Amino acid sequence: MPQDKKAKVQQSGPTKAAMMSAAEASTLPPAVRVRLYELFVQIEREFEILYAENVGLQEKIDRLPRQQAHTVSNLSAFNANHASAGGIGGSELVEADALSGNIKFQTVAAGHPTMAGSKTLYAHKIRSHTNKLRAQTNRIMSNLKGQALNCSLVRRYTGHKDGIWEVSVSRMGLPILGTASADHTAMIWGMHSGQPLLQYTGHTGSVNSLRFHPNKELVITASGDGSVHIWQCAVHLYNESSSGRVASSEDELDPGEKEFLGGCSSGLEDDGQFSVLRTPLRSLNGHSGVAIAADWLPGGEQAVTAGWDKLACIWDTQTGELLQQLSGHDEELTHAATHPSSRLVVTSSKDCTFRLWDFRESIHSVSVFQGHQDTVTSAVFTHEANQVVSGSDDRSARIWDLRNMRTPVAMIQSDSSVNRISVSQSGLIAIPFDNRNVRIYDLNGNRIARLPRSSRQGHSRMACCTAWSEETKKPNLFTCGFDRVVLGWSVKPREVKDDASHKLNLSLKGNREPGSNKESHLGKENHPQSKH
Repeated sequence: MPQDKKAKVQQSGPTKAAMMSAAEASTLPPAVRVRLYELFVQIEREFEILYAENVGLQEKIDRLPRQQAHTVSNLSAFNANHASAGGIGGSELVEADALSGNIKFQTVAAGHPTMAGSKTLYAHKIRSHTNKLRAQTNRIMSNLKGQALNCSLVRRYTGHKDGIWEVSVSRMGLPILGTASADHTAMIWGMHSGQPLLQYTGHTGSVNSLRFHPNKELVITASGDGSVHIWQCAVHLYNESSSGRVASSEDELDPGEKEFLGGCSSGLEDDGQFSVLRTPLRSLNGHSGVAIAADWLPGGEQAVTAGWDKLACIWDTQTGELLQQLSGHDEELTHAATHPSSRLVVTSSKDCTFRLWDFRESIHSVSVFQGHQDTVTSAVFTHEANQVVSGSDDRSARIWDLRNMRTPVAMIQSDSSVNRISVSQSGLIAIPFDNRNVRIYDLNGNRIARLPRSSRQGHSRMACCTAWSEETKKPNLFTCGFDRVVLGWSVKPREVKDDASHKLNLSLKGNREPGSNKESHLGKENHPQSKH
């Protein structure tokens, strides 16, 4: 290593004397203190690199006016001579790009002024690069600000024997949640007790998706065995909060529901800890391969399913009849979701697109959203009727306005592939990543929180899915992963503190205030999703 670089590295790190002096005044354990210093050193180095890049860009911007004047002068003389040689028919004018060094030839009509056009071009380039630099700096600084939400782990739900693909929350306000697992089972859990209440074992392949009926005690699951099952999730909530119904059983159903659920109790067993259900009410068999997702349309009388056969299907849930096949995707489907109140369906695919299917009219329409560079792993509606949030293996999530499909209104860049996302009623986006992180963003693409991830909190393997509950409940956010665990989190606004020890003050040179803290965690997990 050159002497100047070695000296710079040594200078950037904390000296032993400084660490000993700080140790006398600190109550932190030695290992934590050393790790904290290492993190600050890394932050300082990153800001030194950023500062050097900013200085270089600023120098280029400062040189642009001089280059513009010189280039425009030369081009004017050249074009004037060239135009006189070309006559009135037209001429080739030279346009130089001061930033890239490229020279472009453009044919224009003789006699048209070129000086104003060149000035406008360079002014636009200066503004563009200045805005880009400002946006990058603002994004970095916003990511270093303190979290706007207080996120704490409330409960762990354990019992599955393999990875958990999806977690879902009851839409009826019941304090229950459901999980779909690669161990071929689906589970219904007590939200507040953390105990399993019902296990469904009717599938012979990985259970890839689970969604609750909007107003009945029914669940729809999609499986790697190619089938989609509808089954009853009537459970007794012995130890759950009174915020939901205390108990639930078939006796509470009206006659119409009983007719639909005829014979639902057959196949229901009790192993002493939780009930086991083996037989579905309906089996929807229409996909020629893996069924990857299923969801209820508003009202629950119809459902949509998505499969690896590149098709989405619309079903009559009362009769099990296949009503319509939705074709158009070029590759396997990865996800499907419905709007909570309108007859809108969004399907995601490995073909790097997602499609919006509109069934509000007798003749349905379809819109294709392009922009991702890799598999679109999920796309969901926000509670604002005109927005969709999509996530992809290209390490980005995008917020789209359905009235303008060409470009997203906001984009979230990350360091890992995005899995099945969810959006809260207040517009918070919870994004699970392959690298075990779960981060929370607003609908403008700003990161406002990251869930803790340590040996005792967070996921130890890939985070697969998130689901929001009512914001007044605790927990109100659920995450699941391939570590076989569901985690329940309390997410609420953080109280503002004026204490300087809770602030992180970093300049572009990497200077820091004593007592500030900032952690960064990185990791990587593979994302297998195949038939079991």
